[in-house]
Amino acid sequence: MSRSTADSASSVPLPTPKERRRLREALALSEEEVADAMGVTRATVRSWETGRSAPRGRKREAYAKLLGTPGPTDLVRPEAEPPAEPRAQAQEHSQQPQASASASASGNVRPRAAVKRAAKPPRAPSPAPAISPGPARKGPSKPPERLRPVAAEAPAEPAALAEPAAPAGPAQPPALTPEEAFDALYAYAAPGLVHQTYLLTGRRRLSREAVESAFHHAWQRWPEVAVDADPVGWVRATAYEYALSPWHRFRRAHRHPDAPPTEANRRALLGALLELPPSYRRTVLLYDGLGLDLPETAAETEASTPAAANRLLHARAVLGRRIPELAEPEALHRCLSALVAEAPTPTLLPARAVRAGSERRTRGWTRAVLGVTAALIVVTGFTAATAPTRYIPVNAPGEAVDGVPVRGGPQKLGPEDLELRDKLRAEPNPGPERLVPAVG
Repeated sequence: MSRSTADSASSVPLPTPKERRRLREALALSEEEVADAMGVTRATVRSWETGRSAPRGRKREAYAKLLGTPGPTDLVRPEAEPPAEPRAQAQEHSQQPQASASASASGNVRPRAAVKRAAKPPRAPSPAPAISPGPARKGPSKPPERLRPVAAEAPAEPAALAEPAAPAGPAQPPALTPEEAFDALYAYAAPGLVHQTYLLTGRRRLSREAVESAFHHAWQRWPEVAVDADPVGWVRATAYEYALSPWHRFRRAHRHPDAPPTEANRRALLGALLELPPSYRRTVLLYDGLGLDLPETAAETEASTPAAANRLLHARAVLGRRIPELAEPEALHRCLSALVAEAPTPTLLPARAVRAGSERRTRGWTRAVLGVTAALIVVTGFTAATAPTRYIPVNAPGEAVDGVPVRGGPQKLGPEDLELRDKLRAEPNPGPERLVPAVG
């Protein structure tokens, strides 16, 4: 493969990790089928869908075509295009044959499997537990447009000095510096995330600590977070993971939850939420509280869609038994949405202090790693300098050892034994007479 071909294959745009999973489930493909078509393992496909890694080279181009994303060659429009079909007729086509045809066009996808998949009728997705229809779900939560400052209008130039301008498109806001973008994201998302983590843990101090830690990580990885399609979701997932960590139970300050609220309804709902397992609590908050759809909830909790559906059903059943007024999914959704939307303004550190704390923590860890590395180098050098070049045996001097038993052997004969021995030697042998040769 030439260098230009490799570069073009590596520059193929891919959807976000959540969108990759949603497209795969929309095409009714399992992880095993995608792994078999791409020639990789199931763990690799799962890492692609969770964002831990991304395909490269030809596999990236084949993966984009399998999901239906246009590659570099598909972006070039031919000179003569057939007339577009009516929208009603285009909607009748299912997505399964398109995915099969695009997968067979790739170089790394197995043609036999693609042909079989295109020949058979579209398969229904893996059976998931039926969830009662609730209110319409919103799309992925993204920072609103108010995060971008409105550009100040420039004074109009005189007609004589103004150059003939080409037809201008929509006005583009000026680019934000990394500090300004981070401060805007922090001011918009931090109060709500603190309230959400409080609903998950019941501990206000832990919720503020989790959100500050999440924004510390976000500032350390700001080039990655800045280009993410859902930066609020990135910070939210990090804060939830920190807040629901089981290691906090060993800390005295976070061992017991705070005092419940005074309102009876909020106290009952918060108590019922805290009785759920952490994964079920997180699933019902994302789905019924924040309004994410089921595939997005499953992707954020790193679970399969059927597993997320089972967790949601179990959480609804438990909450319905504890609070009969919330037995209906619509009532639970309205109550959780109102509780999440309250988002009381907590006392948070300013964004500048959070950025400074993140940089200070990074410098501390860097210095600690450099110190440990330098100590290991010094110890290794000292050992190599003082170690002997040859083995010198140690000859220990002889020492008296006590407690050793006497040397073994026959015991000393007593008086009776000596008398018996003399008697046996003196008396003749009572046996038959022996032939004694005569000396001639």
